[in-house]
Amino acid sequence: MASFKGLYTAIYRTADLDQAKRWYTEVLDTPPYFDQPFYVGFNVGGFELGLLPPEDGMPTGAGGVSVYWGVDSMTDAWARLTGHGAVPVEEPHDVGDGILVAMARDPFGNLLGVIENRHFPNQA
Repeated sequence: MASFKGLYTAIYRTADLDQAKRWYTEVLDTPPYFDQPFYVGFNVGGFELGLLPPEDGMPTGAGGVSVYWGVDSMTDAWARLTGHGAVPVEEPHDVGDGILVAMARDPFGNLLGVIENRHFPNQA
């Protein structure tokens, strides 16, 4: 059975990744722990704020926020979501270092992300 562990990650898509990185570094009073042209990640009190550049079909600004629920097993969680009628938007895939992410649309039109991250402090 899929175990949902809580909200772990909020992703903000931004048209200017460098400017957003500088702004959040100042506001959060901490530098990113991961800083690449394709993703900037901040550890904020044990949770993650991620910044992404724009992607095809995904808006920036208020409509460009995605949240990811931590799960014990991507395989189990994905089967549970799709088995209950969630429509795949982004199939499960490894984003590096064994971190698995996926995105589905619930029956009400909401985006629901799941992340299996063995490196996350609460998921070892």
